[in-house]
Amino acid sequence: MRPILLALAATLALSLPAKADNVTVAVTAIVEHPALDAARKGVLDVLTAAGYKEGENLKFVFESAQGNPATAAQIARQFAGDEPNVIVPISTPSAQAVVSATRDIPVVFTAVSDPLGAQLVKNMDKPGGNVTGLSDMSPVAEHLALIKEILPDVKTIGYLYNSGEANSVSLLAVLKAEAEKAGLKVVESAATKSAEVQGAARALVGRADAIYIPTDNTIISALEGAVAVAEESKLPLFTADTDSVSRGSIAALGFNYYDVGKQTGEIVVRVLKGENPGDIAVKTAAGSDLVVNKAAAQKMGVTLPQSVLSRATKVIE
Repeated sequence: MRPILLALAATLALSLPAKADNVTVAVTAIVEHPALDAARKGVLDVLTAAGYKEGENLKFVFESAQGNPATAAQIARQFAGDEPNVIVPISTPSAQAVVSATRDIPVVFTAVSDPLGAQLVKNMDKPGGNVTGLSDMSPVAEHLALIKEILPDVKTIGYLYNSGEANSVSLLAVLKAEAEKAGLKVVESAATKSAEVQGAARALVGRADAIYIPTDNTIISALEGAVAVAEESKLPLFTADTDSVSRGSIAALGFNYYDVGKQTGEIVVRVLKGENPGDIAVKTAAGSDLVVNKAAAQKMGVTLPQSVLSRATKVIE
């Protein structure tokens, strides 16, 4: 009987899922706002589903830089000293700080529009070293097409951004190229910190037919200031971030950042299971939601066409 029992035990052991090892995953973001928070939750939920449970075999650490690049660098150095199993920087400034702070600890970045332009990796397919991640490059041509569909007479797009954020500078170049193809002009207004956002939005009044805000963490963290100017001036405001629509943007075509976080979490799990991040290709986020806000449109003097409403993923009344 003993050999049979041993054989049964061996068979049962093979059929059971392997228990995840104790690990530490350190996460940082340049600032806290709904999109980045949703990405962080997506990462954690995938880790949980893979058997890494917070408080049991997972230590999940989070630090926000509160919009300050110097704080982002300090957090990155702290994480490098703590030597977690993986560091997950959310946003371009945080990713740049972390990649500068360590060449040994695996880094899986997310919510970075242009990893090459931000000098996080030299090759998207074969990043090499200790770094890989997920890009959320916006479908800018589709954004402009949506704005033109909602505002057929639009001629000039006001670009509200942080000129110190590499992500937004890269997107500006893309926007200008796509705007030229679409017969549109781009005017810029920069805010380097959240306290300047409302003033930068006001600087676009009379110069632009619509405001377009990219996935810029500084601007989105203080979005309400820009929305107040847009409502007061009847200047239609659009965002690349779908989570910003419920906060007063007319519409956005983009990623669900919880899904972005889940896609990032899948890469983190691969690294925790032993894959070298440098051998994992940098992926571009999948999925695209169209979210519209009828109340915001009305406040800015815009009537949303039925063609847009009928294909929207979500309509906020």
